[in-house]
Amino acid sequence: MQNLLSEIKKCTICEPHLDLGANPVVTGHQNSKIVIIGQAPGTKVHKSGIPWDDASGKQLRKWLNVSDDDFYNVNKFAIVPMGFCYPGKGKSGDKPPKKECAPKWHQELFDKMPNIELIILIGMYAQNYYLKDKAKRTLTETVDNYPAYLPNYFTMPHPSPRNRFWFTKNPWFEKNVIPELQKRVAEILN
Repeated sequence: MQNLLSEIKKCTICEPHLDLGANPVVTGHQNSKIVIIGQAPGTKVHKSGIPWDDASGKQLRKWLNVSDDDFYNVNKFAIVPMGFCYPGKGKSGDKPPKKECAPKWHQELFDKMPNIELIILIGMYAQNYYLKDKAKRTLTETVDNYPAYLPNYFTMPHPSPRNRFWFTKNPWFEKNVIPELQKRVAEILN
């Protein structure tokens, strides 16, 4: 596993198309139990090299009801984004994750993590890639139908502060979905 992670960290396939150059951010271990698949690192994570080291990460850990120590314990969580590098600034937020990472690296990583009990799919890029035609028409519908994807996948919106409007418009998410997520995470980690 360490050899594969080292190889990924040296990856420069997309570098010509990345605003800040290549800096792959990914974690995992053969004992990882839960995999978090989000979009791609933001600028803060690109600089620090620490996944989810931003406001979105704080919200995500709150949703999961885990401490920083648990979240960054690779025996518990693997963090495998759709794109491993910061993709650059787009018109309304960051550009989409580069499409090369997931097909090149994901399966190879998962093959080295035989103890995965849950994959958390955050946002439409991860959901569409993994759920394929089982994903609903919108992110809201896919998240609302999260039980249909269990026990393998748990679908969630991105925890970005930019999504405040979505959270306000969909109070059922924090009321119904988050407690179920916390329960599943606690069962797996305990």
